[in-house]
Amino acid sequence: MKSFFRFAILALTLVVVALVSALTAMRFAIHGQEVQVPAIVGLTPVDAARSVAGLGLQIEVERQYYSPQVPEGRIMTQLPLPGTKVRRGWQLRVAQSLGPQRVAIPDVTKQSERAAEWNIRRRGLDLASTAEMQLPGTPGDQVLAQSPPANAEQVAAPKTSLLVTVASDPPAYVMPSFAGQPLGSVSRTLQDAGFKLGNVSMAPAAASATPPSPSISIIPPQPSPASIIVTQTPAAGQKVLAGATVNFEVR
Repeated sequence: MKSFFRFAILALTLVVVALVSALTAMRFAIHGQEVQVPAIVGLTPVDAARSVAGLGLQIEVERQYYSPQVPEGRIMTQLPLPGTKVRRGWQLRVAQSLGPQRVAIPDVTKQSERAAEWNIRRRGLDLASTAEMQLPGTPGDQVLAQSPPANAEQVAAPKTSLLVTVASDPPAYVMPSFAGQPLGSVSRTLQDAGFKLGNVSMAPAAASATPPSPSISIIPPQPSPASIIVTQTPAAGQKVLAGATVNFEVR
């Protein structure tokens, strides 16, 4: 019995030692792949990439800004910061200087979106974003505002954002029921409301019990202002836009 307990204790001790050894080896393996981020601000992206290549790091120019202090083409900021420990293969994100602002911001308000974009890009600037809004009384596809404004100075990012108008949707209505009303009064109501009178046809007449004599010619009735509406298209309750065409069957 004693020998069994000694064996169990020995086996447990070996398991604990193995776990501690594995954890220690894993810790050394992880920390052995870590490197310290160097300072690369002030270098060009090419020189920075060479300086960190031996550490297994990479450079990505994420943004570009105007700067009167940092020469053109040099790195202004970096992330992670110098001294940070990262794993090999990590990507350093940097911002590059475009030097002092040399391009005047053009005034593109009241221009179409396409013309504004062309005027911006031909000056070597970029379009950052375009937002749209509806403005009653203003035609669509017209630049309403811009950021930065025209002739702005001390601009950081060489990108311009635009606010462009879009055409307002025509007003929508719920189609009322005109069944049982005379065609003449309904036609005037539709025209006053901005709708169009479409096709007006006679509803099929009910079959007669006694067929007409072949010698008698019957002239089919024609719609008149006094005709009574039987059916309509679009049907009552449907959503319609201003200027829609309405068709009727009358008797």
